[in-house]
Amino acid sequence: MMPSPPTADTAGAPLRQGKQPHRHGSGWLALLAPLFVRVLDGLDAGLAQGSLDVRLPDGRSRVLGGRAPGPVAVVALHSWRALLRLVSGGSVGWYEAWANAEWSSPDPVALFALFGANRHTLGNRARASGLGRVVRRVAHMLRRNSPGGARRNVHAHYDLGNDFYAAWLDEGLTYSSAQFATICDPAEPMADAQNRKLAAMLDRTATVPGERILEIGCGWGAFVLHAAHAGRDVEAITLSVEQLRTVTRRIASEVPGRATVRLSDYRKVSGCYDAVVSIEMVEAVGQEYWAEYLRVIAAALKPGGRAAIQFISIDDAIFDAYARNVDFIQAYVFPGGMLLSEARFRAAATAARLEWRDQHRFGAHYAETLRRWRLAFDEAANDERLPARFDDERAALWRYYLMYCEGGFRGGGIEVSQVTLVKPG
Repeated sequence: MMPSPPTADTAGAPLRQGKQPHRHGSGWLALLAPLFVRVLDGLDAGLAQGSLDVRLPDGRSRVLGGRAPGPVAVVALHSWRALLRLVSGGSVGWYEAWANAEWSSPDPVALFALFGANRHTLGNRARASGLGRVVRRVAHMLRRNSPGGARRNVHAHYDLGNDFYAAWLDEGLTYSSAQFATICDPAEPMADAQNRKLAAMLDRTATVPGERILEIGCGWGAFVLHAAHAGRDVEAITLSVEQLRTVTRRIASEVPGRATVRLSDYRKVSGCYDAVVSIEMVEAVGQEYWAEYLRVIAAALKPGGRAAIQFISIDDAIFDAYARNVDFIQAYVFPGGMLLSEARFRAAATAARLEWRDQHRFGAHYAETLRRWRLAFDEAANDERLPARFDDERAALWRYYLMYCEGGFRGGGIEVSQVTLVKPG
């Protein structure tokens, strides 16, 4: 993928960090410049495709990679400390360097896409090392998704306030990848693309009006309402108090008697359903609980029933390295979160006696979804429509998060899929 030069929607990125660049081209860090040059040499060797144009703190410039077509990124290093953070802290350290204005870029998305596209050849060059890695790994383990831990982790991400998410999501408050009529059609409204995704998930259940669907992790109720309006009886569960409040209100207003929602962990599911739907919830489950999550789904389905799952996965080839580390999202945005290994998750589904059918991958659609969310987020921030509790630093964190994820999908390191899991009759 060869992205175009930075456009108007990304060119202002460095100015939104909230801090003036630190220019440390001299001082004690400058004495370590030969070591930092070796770090750049390692990055250069790992860039098999695409290129990185780097402006160094001492004023020199250097181009890394450039061996084959791929993402083209530009970075200004305002301090050698940015590389020190990258080496010791990986993606966490790289974010902290950005937050402290130690590096900037006219288009950070292209940089993240470049790292993603070269995930195999870069190896562990952009991952945490040393004591910092150990400390973060221990902290992440303490956030495991046990019943109590899952509630705390969900609260940390989804209970930031319905007013916050409403400021930049579509009117249906759908916080998962949309499906566009054609790949990333810029003319298609986001709401239409989200409704297409909801319809696709309902189609996967092969249910008819009057049949029962369980939704595990219902968000703000977009699928609940879609399925209920289509005549299905929907029972939904969530661990988010804020989401529960919104979904309860929306059900009472639009589909009374057709749907219910309750605050519950998936491990407490009982009863038998014609179908189960779970849209980008399994990323909050954690690898050690995948088998249990799938056993719960299998037990909830009637013979011949179907589960429609939408999930985000990371390249299986780098999953082990990813799982051994703690990335920026886990540290700062979604404690307890973990992307799937498609191969391992599929094996766990097979072990739960669920047949894996009709997988559909559509990562480019998620990249476009994230781009639109970011533009809407920026508009809300510029219009001062974000809640007052989201100061410049917190808003900058979320903007970085949206760019980081978009770049991951554009670089191919992460993927979103829909799959149907069928319980044999």
